[in-house]
Amino acid sequence: MTNVTQVHNVSKSELFQYLEDVIEKKLAPLTAKNQEEKLSVKEVAEELGVVELTIHNYIKKGMLPAYKIGRRIFINRSAIDHALKEVKSLKHKR
Repeated sequence: MTNVTQVHNVSKSELFQYLEDVIEKKLAPLTAKNQEEKLSVKEVAEELGVVELTIHNYIKKGMLPAYKIGRRIFINRSAIDHALKEVKSLKHKR
């Protein structure tokens, strides 16, 4: 019974934060393997559901860090995740 009353005393934002923390802890071992994965512009565009030109524009504007190997452009998976988290946090701050 005490657990039920404790849940009622938790605000919605605290509950969401707690759930995000639990999920992040559970996914941490899986995401650590993918952090250094290199993706091409085409792969990033397909994953995000945009055209390649959009990814190139994000790179030019500095929104998405990338690097070249020869003539090809690569983006780390961690850079994509970080950029998406920044966009998500801006949405909630407004």
